[in-house]
Amino acid sequence: MLNRSASICAALSVALFITGCANQLPQRSEHEARTERKLLDHSLRIEVGAPLLELPQRRIRVLDQKTFEVTDFEVTRRYDRYTPYQPWRELYEIPLGAVAIVAGVGANVLNVVLLGNLPESVTRDWISYGFAGINPFVNAESNGRSQQNLASLEEQRRDARLEYSSLPWADRPVQVIAGNETHELSTDRNGVLRLNLLDGPFAEQDIGQVGKLQLRVEDPQDATRADATLLVSRSLRGKLIEAHDLIFEDLEGDDVSEWVHRVKRLSELGLEEEASELEQSLIELTRNDPDLQQEFLRSLMQDAGRQARDPGEDG
Repeated sequence: MLNRSASICAALSVALFITGCANQLPQRSEHEARTERKLLDHSLRIEVGAPLLELPQRRIRVLDQKTFEVTDFEVTRRYDRYTPYQPWRELYEIPLGAVAIVAGVGANVLNVVLLGNLPESVTRDWISYGFAGINPFVNAESNGRSQQNLASLEEQRRDARLEYSSLPWADRPVQVIAGNETHELSTDRNGVLRLNLLDGPFAEQDIGQVGKLQLRVEDPQDATRADATLLVSRSLRGKLIEAHDLIFEDLEGDDVSEWVHRVKRLSELGLEEEASELEQSLIELTRNDPDLQQEFLRSLMQDAGRQARDPGEDG
């Protein structure tokens, strides 16, 4: 029993000895600013414009809108610093400490003569270093090999505000439901969907029988979604079938007069954008046959009253 008690006392003594070997340094503080952003609301918005579609083309904008609570904090961290004990350093610290004590005493005597004009780093710090140096259980202070532990952490709230963002739904998918068909289109980098009922997947569908288009977007990260509806006017549905034939039937098998008829008829249907696109396609088609191209441009002017030019001539 006595041996066991002695062992416990020895262990406690060693622990206390090791704990007491650290030479404490002045506490150090760190300050930083931190900002937290908390998402309060997330919504998607589809801007379709007029709810009734009178023309086959429409530019639809999709926005990704978010509301954040933004909080600013000032953070203060305080660290306890110390010089860890290494016994072998006493081999040089003890003699240096003795020298430092003598020098410090001498500096204090000289400081009296100089009316206190010597700095404390000479009069006080030398003596402090000296006594730490001659102490065999404590190393002298050393900033170079000091270690630190986090002593406290304080956060102080400075400011809180709401921030709103409205960004384009850029290069993201948009579902378009037309009748029994569902098509997946994509916005451009500005979040704009270029809807064209005479192009893309709609060209292969009997779109003339579809009276309503439903648009849907969804963010898979949090299942936020938005829906919008576009009604296709009866007059547009009546034009789509004829316009599709005028645009997509074989062009190379027709003569110049038929080309002009197609462009003119699209314009008469009120599909001016499609007429201009077909016009430019025919100009491009005849690029390698200047005579045929000039015949087409002359007939276009005489029979349809349209003045066009080859865009390749610009510049």
